[in-house]
Amino acid sequence: MAEIIQHKDIVPETCLGKRFDQTLAQMFPEYSRSRLKEWILAGHVKVNGHVLTKAREKMYGGESIVIETEVEAEERFEPQNIPLNIVYEDDDILVINKPAGLVVHPGAGNPDGTVLNALLHHCPEVAVVPRAGIVHRLDKDTTGLMVVAKTIAAQTHLVESLQAREITREYEAIANGVMTAGGIVDEPIGRHATKRTHMAVTMSGRPSVTHYRVMEKFRLHTRLRLRLETGRTHQIRVHMAHITHPLVGDPVYGGRPRPPKNATPELRELLKSFKRQALHAAMLSLFHPITGEEMTWYADVPEDMVKLTNVLREDTELNEQL
Repeated sequence: MAEIIQHKDIVPETCLGKRFDQTLAQMFPEYSRSRLKEWILAGHVKVNGHVLTKAREKMYGGESIVIETEVEAEERFEPQNIPLNIVYEDDDILVINKPAGLVVHPGAGNPDGTVLNALLHHCPEVAVVPRAGIVHRLDKDTTGLMVVAKTIAAQTHLVESLQAREITREYEAIANGVMTAGGIVDEPIGRHATKRTHMAVTMSGRPSVTHYRVMEKFRLHTRLRLRLETGRTHQIRVHMAHITHPLVGDPVYGGRPRPPKNATPELRELLKSFKRQALHAAMLSLFHPITGEEMTWYADVPEDMVKLTNVLREDTELNEQL
């Protein structure tokens, strides 16, 4: 079974003078350089409407890039009877509330036991839809709402809605440090220069915008509500670390335990044992890809984040009394 790949984007002005293949690698970090070069040589990439097969061609910035290709499945993914917390389902879409620890798509180190394998078991018809209908992902240890397309038509419309920023996704998070007010982080994100599995704020990255507002302040932590305007890999985690407020428990971007002075033993232990980023996709709102109806779903904050919030609140109240 082949997977249809389609992308449209504009070359950032920061790519002035850079090679065509290097520019694509920066614009589409989810694909390997070798795969992108194969697509260039095969004539699957157009620049300003014309096929360009010269990988060394220099870019000016502002060019229109269109990638249209098919990728043969490198392996056959097996259906697996993995429980899914289904929030909503009809003939076209499926909305799930993903738990922590569940990988969305098979990959290196996670060949199976993923959301994709579970989807193939729950609704076998998604086998004919690219990526089994997955149009956006959550990190392994991020919890919350995801929408899945059950048909190619639904997937096409959902992908278009994502690109047009018509799908609203809001997250709950607990960050290190006391943040005085909400704001916007508007910083491009791309692959880390030296750490292949990490993302970073980099001028050669893709435009990335995160809105955040303060919901509750503690002595040395802040509970946040965040809204994605774009959907880059690790976006919230990277943006919060960039403004020196990494998420509690984030093992990649610096969310190490930071208990306040004279913290309660319970808080110290809880921060030390919180081994995932404190991030939850709490709200998802979109226009149904087939009917056009506006639909919104909510997912309660998971127990581990609720407990951490309560302990942080108790610690703050206790120290205010001293």
